[in-house]
Amino acid sequence: MESKCPEFSRAKPFLAVIFLQFGLAGMDILSKAALNQGMSNYVLVVYRHAVATLLTAPLAIYFDKKVRPKMSLSIFLKIVLLSLLEPVIDQNLYFLGMKYTTATFAATMVNILPAITFAMAWIFRLEMVKLTSFRSQAKVIGTIATVMGAMIMTLLKGPVLQFFWTKKIHSHDLNNVDISLHEAIKGSIMITIGCFSWAGFVILQAITLKTYPSELSLTAWICLLGTLEGAAVALVMEKGNPSVWSLRWDTKLLAAVYSGVVCSGLAYYIQGIVMKEKGPVFVTAFNPLCMVIVAAMSSFILAEKLHLGRVIGAVVIVIGLYLVIWGKSKDHESPSTTFDEQMAIDEEIRNPTKGVRNCDCGRVNLV
Repeated sequence: MESKCPEFSRAKPFLAVIFLQFGLAGMDILSKAALNQGMSNYVLVVYRHAVATLLTAPLAIYFDKKVRPKMSLSIFLKIVLLSLLEPVIDQNLYFLGMKYTTATFAATMVNILPAITFAMAWIFRLEMVKLTSFRSQAKVIGTIATVMGAMIMTLLKGPVLQFFWTKKIHSHDLNNVDISLHEAIKGSIMITIGCFSWAGFVILQAITLKTYPSELSLTAWICLLGTLEGAAVALVMEKGNPSVWSLRWDTKLLAAVYSGVVCSGLAYYIQGIVMKEKGPVFVTAFNPLCMVIVAAMSSFILAEKLHLGRVIGAVVIVIGLYLVIWGKSKDHESPSTTFDEQMAIDEEIRNPTKGVRNCDCGRVNLV
C-alpha cells in the first residue's frame, strides 16, 4: 500500500498529530466544564489514567507478547519518571492553571511547548543546531518568539472581542468567566512549569523507545504507574474530602473517560510511533491547531471571553512556532531519513570509533 500511495505514507505522521490536536481540544473543553462543576483536578488525573490503563493493558498483553523487550531496572526507572512527568506533574499543573484561567488561555499557553521541547532536545543532543545556519537561526529565533508571545498573552489584556454568538449572552454571565491579571499570572506560571514537564516527558519517551521499542506496552506502563502515582498525590491533596471521588453520569465522568481513552491511551501510543520517525519536536509542533479549535468551541460552549491582547500574544507564539517548524522541516528534507537514522548518524559522528552504524552520512544535512 505504501508503494502505491507514497503521498499517503508521507502524510500519515501529519494526519496522526492533527488527530491528536483535535482530541486534545475536546479534552480541554470537557475538562474545563468538569472543573467548573467542582471536580478535583487530582481526581480527574487519576480516573483518566485508570481508564487508559484498562484500555491499553489488555491490548499490550495480547499484541506485544512476542515483541515486548525484557524489562530492566534502568528501563523501569525511566518509565517511573515518565509516569511522573506528564501524567502527574504536567496534567495537575495544567488543570490547576486552567482552573485559574480559561480553556482558551490554557490551550494557547501550551503553544510554548514545541519551543521548550526544541531547547531541551538541543541540550540533550536530540536536535542538531549550528548557529551559522539560517534554518538553525530560525529555530532559535522562533523559540525566543514563543516565549515573548506567552509573556504578551499573560500581561496584555486589551478589549474583549465580540462574536455574534457571544452578543446573545448576558453581560453578568460573561463576567463569571473573566479572569484577572493575578489569576492570569498564576495560571500561566503553572501551565509553563507543566510544559517543561511535558517537554521532558517527550524527550525521555524518545530516549526510552530506543531501549524499549514497544509503544503499546510503554503506554500501558505509563498509564498504570501514572494512576498509582496520581492516586498517591490525590490522597494527600484531597485528604479528608472523600466526596471528591464520587462520579455520576455527568460531565465529570465523560471528561475522565474521554481524556483517558483519547488523550492518554491513544495519544501516548500514537506520539510514540510518530516520534520514532519524526522526532520529539515534530510531535509537539501542531499545538496551534488545538488552540484554534478550543478558542472557537470555548467561546461558544463555555461563554469564555477572548481579549485582543491575548490574541496578539497567540499570534506571536504561532509565528515563532512556525519558524521552529520551518527550520525543523529542513532537517528532514530527505524522505528516506528517519529520526532513528539521524540519531544513529549523530552518534557515529560523536563516537567514530564505535562504529554504531554503517551508513552514508552524506544523506543527511545535520545543521
